[in-house]
This record gives sequence, structure tokens and C-alpha cells, in this order.
Amino acid sequence: MTERLQKIMSSRGVASRRAAEEIIKAGRVSVNGCVAALGDSADPDKDEILLDGKPLPVRQGNTYIMLNKPRGYVTTLSDEKGRPSVVQLVPDCGVRVYPVGRLDMDSEGLLLLTNDGDFANALMHPKHEVNKTYEVWVTGHHTGSAALLSRPIELDGYRIRKPGVKLLWENGSKAKYLVTIHEGRNRQIRRMCEAAGMAVTRLRRVSEGKLQLEDLELGKWRHLTEEECRMLREECRM
Repeated sequence: MTERLQKIMSSRGVASRRAAEEIIKAGRVSVNGCVAALGDSADPDKDEILLDGKPLPVRQGNTYIMLNKPRGYVTTLSDEKGRPSVVQLVPDCGVRVYPVGRLDMDSEGLLLLTNDGDFANALMHPKHEVNKTYEVWVTGHHTGSAALLSRPIELDGYRIRKPGVKLLWENGSKAKYLVTIHEGRNRQIRRMCEAAGMAVTRLRRVSEGKLQLEDLELGKWRHLTEEECRMLREECRM
């Protein structure tokens, strides 16, 4: 059956559809000896599809992983600067997986990894607005900071929805917030805090949708349960 190349690549655990599109645009994919272009389709059972001159991985069963990401790891499969990748933390999961969305190198907490491209694409799609909640430690806090942080500001030409903001504790200019956002703009929480006159000293994602990080040890991972997968699919209307 003929399918778009990015869909084939995501189903083989190469990358999410969005990342696969960038790989195709970079000229790294060929079909039957010809360099592929974005929008091309192929039949994986009949056509020779190569990535960097090598065949795509064989089709694998779907795997869904929750990782408690430490600081100091990038959420990409590789890094041109040689920085460690989160995939190095799951070498024994048995299959090739990739991160679902981003979590900054300096941030920590809940990160999903999978080889299910449709699942990853649905979770990351802005129209589904799967909420993400973070514990945020800041400096520069003052009496009006919570109100400023709660404003629906504009980022990258896009007005974000009003975030959920709860002040957990304060000690002079230092404070800790619980912040829930509905989008996933680049460094969104940090930029929101900067707009409110505060600087983030620590950022930890504690939930995605109804999925909770709970007591998973830092740097460790576990498979999602069938119920957790079902719950996430319902939230992104799969």
C-alpha cells in the first residue's frame, strides 16, 4: 500500500512525522535510487526506501515509555554539538524510540518516548491542546508576579491561552509555582516567566494530560500501561 514517506518513517520508529519531514527535506531519503522530496509516497513492501543509504528499520510493535528526564540531555536523537541525548537513557527498551515533543536541555521531568508515529503526532498537534503541568522555581518574585504570569501573552506571533498558575510557596524574591500550559511553544514557561520579570532556576514537568510523573526516579523509565495509553488517546481524540 502506498503511503507518504514521513508516515512510513514514523511507523518504523525512525522519527516523528514532523522530524521525518525535515529529514526528507534535507535530502537524506531515497526511493528506488532517487532522492525523495517532501510529499512523495512509496510502497514499503515494493519500493527500496533508504535513509542515509541504509534500509529503514523493520516494522516493530508499538512501545510507549515514560522517562523522568534529568537536566543535561537534549530531546533529539542526535546532537551536532555532541551533547547527550535522552535516547541514551533507554538503551535497554528493546526497540528504537524517539521523544514526543520537547523538554529543554536545562529542564527535567516527564518525557514520553515511542515508536508510534501516529500517537506522537496526535499528542503534539496543537489542536488537541493536551495540557502539560510544571513545577517552576523562580527568582525575581514579588507580590504581583502570579497575576503577571497568568496573562495570556503573545509568543512567536501567537497568543497563548491563559495558563493555570498556582503559587506553592514564596520566600522573599524566591518562589515556586505550579503552571499548566495548553501549548508547547519553544521554551514557553521560561519566556512567560521572563515576561513577568522572573528568572527560572529549575523547571520540572510533572504531568502530561492525566498522566502523572509521580515517584518515578530521576533518570529512570518505565513502560506505560494499557490504561495510560488509552487515556492519552482519548485526550488527543485518537
